[in-house]
Amino acid sequence: MELQCWCLLLLSNLQSLSAGNDFYTSIGQMTDLLYTEKDLVTSLKDYIKAEENKLERVKQWADKLDLLSAIAIEDPEGFLGHPVNAFKLMKRLNTEWGNLESLVLSDTTDGFISNLTIQRQYFPTDEDQTGAAKALLRLQDTYKLDANTISTGDLPGAKHKTLMTVEDCYELGKIAYSDVDYYHTELWMAQALRQLDGGEESTTDKVTLLDYLSYSIYQQGELDRALDYTKKLLALDPEHQRAQGNLKYFKFQLEKQKKEDEDEAAKQKESGRDITQKKKEPKKKESGYVLPERKKYEMLCRGEGVRMTPRRQSRLFCRYFDNNHNPRYLLAPVKQQDEWDRPYIVRYIDIISDSEMEKIKQLAKPRLRRATVHDPRTGKLTTARYRVSKSAWLTGYEDPMIDKINQRIEDLTGLEMDTAEELQVANYGVGGQYEPHFDFGRKDEPDAFKELGTGNRIATWLFYMSDVSAGGATVFPDVGAAVYPQKGTAVFWYNLFPSGEGDYSTRHAACPVLVGNKWVSNKWIHERGQEWRRPCNLNETD
Repeated sequence: MELQCWCLLLLSNLQSLSAGNDFYTSIGQMTDLLYTEKDLVTSLKDYIKAEENKLERVKQWADKLDLLSAIAIEDPEGFLGHPVNAFKLMKRLNTEWGNLESLVLSDTTDGFISNLTIQRQYFPTDEDQTGAAKALLRLQDTYKLDANTISTGDLPGAKHKTLMTVEDCYELGKIAYSDVDYYHTELWMAQALRQLDGGEESTTDKVTLLDYLSYSIYQQGELDRALDYTKKLLALDPEHQRAQGNLKYFKFQLEKQKKEDEDEAAKQKESGRDITQKKKEPKKKESGYVLPERKKYEMLCRGEGVRMTPRRQSRLFCRYFDNNHNPRYLLAPVKQQDEWDRPYIVRYIDIISDSEMEKIKQLAKPRLRRATVHDPRTGKLTTARYRVSKSAWLTGYEDPMIDKINQRIEDLTGLEMDTAEELQVANYGVGGQYEPHFDFGRKDEPDAFKELGTGNRIATWLFYMSDVSAGGATVFPDVGAAVYPQKGTAVFWYNLFPSGEGDYSTRHAACPVLVGNKWVSNKWIHERGQEWRRPCNLNETD
């Protein structure tokens, strides 16, 4: 079709030329047309060759994607449980398929192109691709992973290891750069450069990588290294104008810095003080130094900093539990084990069946939306960057099984479910997390749950509906507790003391999912209706 259009265009051009210039009346002019035709034939052959090359590139792309899809479809959740696979899926659908569309868009009558154009409106956006990239950077920081570990896909518990290309690493570096994150820019541009030096073929050139590297290192205050990378860049491209300017600037700044250091040393020598010796002394931490919550949270996510001594551990037990001879569990008590002593957290083993979990997922999937959090300023639910997951709410009206599960929670906790919130189902995405938060409303937000009219959240029940290969723990930074996902189990704790005061030790977080697919469902139980089930205590913290 395109070839026909091209030929018709050439013919029409020739007809217009001959009509206006009477070429047949002059051999001289006709000889010129021979050269014109020769050029046209050469262009036509170039066009055919380009089309053949295009089809070969499309075929290679199709073969590669066919193989990848076959592997991925065998275990979709397991495949996407690897964050690199999830990132590359976002990148492919948002960027690479668009490039393919541009490559073959010339034939708009083709069914594939028409279908692709229609389907693209449902593809991930730039925001999705950026979000997946930032998730990889978040995982890198939280779990202290080097760029090469992520690039080679060598993550703990990963089934489907995938290599990142130079372009993938470059993409991560660019996203970090656009976010003024020069630390990660350096890490990923350096990784891309290592892979390029290692012989990997790529359309990304060393000059571009060195340009990003030198600037990001300069922004971090390391002038010596920035100068070294600038010299390497100029060795490859001596005419690079920005690098030429940077070379002069970095040299000037280093000379200035050197002179300032020499002047300062001279002043110190005159005053009889040795400042160099003082600089070598390690800085001591101030007494009463408190580790920031973010650091404690990330340490617990890595399995570090858990504050459970062997003596305390010896006081935790497991048991068969029927909640004071509840008729439903008298003959078949459930397995209960202590996870933590203060706050008191218990886990129920094999408390939800595989069929129930699959049914819950089936009901929730069509209505999963970006998870919301309570905004203390407005009193309403809103999306937040610190909660990376999607959630859905299920009511007993939708399926009798939901009522059955609600009844199970009531029987085992002894708390009224009529005033509790609906069952919330959450699925975490790439690097999915929920940063440290309280489930209950604090004194500084008295209207937290006013519109519900059921009082504060007295307790939290949390089902784990999947195992997670790596990461995804529920951690309590203030007390150094970590509770790990275990499919078919549920954990339970009280957010409020019997007096109604909030238990601030229950501040918790969901660690980023490193490898795997995390499904949970939770029930937030409220104060109203519990007056006779959990009597008030006059002691504030008992």
